[in-house]
Amino acid sequence: MKQESIFITGVGRRAGLHLTRNFLARGIPVIGTFRSEYDSLGELENNGAELYQCDFNEEAQVQQLSRSILRSHKSLRAIIHNASEWLPDNADMPAAEIMTRMMNVHVTTPYQLNMTLSPLLQACTHAHADIIHVGDYISSRGSKKHIAYAVSKAAQDNLTLSFAAKLAPKIKVNSLAPALLMFNERDDETYREATLKKNLMRCEGGFDEFQHGIDYLLGSGYITGRVLPVDGGRHLVN
Repeated sequence: MKQESIFITGVGRRAGLHLTRNFLARGIPVIGTFRSEYDSLGELENNGAELYQCDFNEEAQVQQLSRSILRSHKSLRAIIHNASEWLPDNADMPAAEIMTRMMNVHVTTPYQLNMTLSPLLQACTHAHADIIHVGDYISSRGSKKHIAYAVSKAAQDNLTLSFAAKLAPKIKVNSLAPALLMFNERDDETYREATLKKNLMRCEGGFDEFQHGIDYLLGSGYITGRVLPVDGGRHLVN
């Protein structure tokens, strides 16, 4: 039997790219979105990924994305909301625009996609289908410099609770809340040292750890409406 597709947003780099590569290597079809062009996208397409360019701040593009998936697929195994944007509150744009962008990417578009595509998840031939929101440990702590981002991630956690209640028992809905999965290349040594001191494990989690968390949630037949932390004990560091 042909495996049903997993729909992953934000597949061009980092965690989304890692997930997509792994699922494709397992023979699991992937539908992916990207906002900006990356060299990695050609590789993913060559390996069978079905890719759509979509800016989640453009309503017309989000609607077209939904229509395209509904037209091309009769069912889905899972939706993984990985796409993210990390704007500080001092970004060079009006505060209202910062908040709007954070909410669009982390809340409004996932809400719309969940509502529109849930019939495809209901049609999944697997015992359960899944929605996984990729959150952030910061959603339960707040932030002095990324207030809009933290607020949007907290709202995303509530999407997990609300959709879990709405879509059970066929569709499980959970969130994965990572901290320090992998430094960016531009992060200097001072920043890295200071960040590692906030982590009990004193290391990056790595994208394999992220994959393990996703696989755990996909493999469960019982867990729903939960936020699974992947934070190296960061919540215990003062």
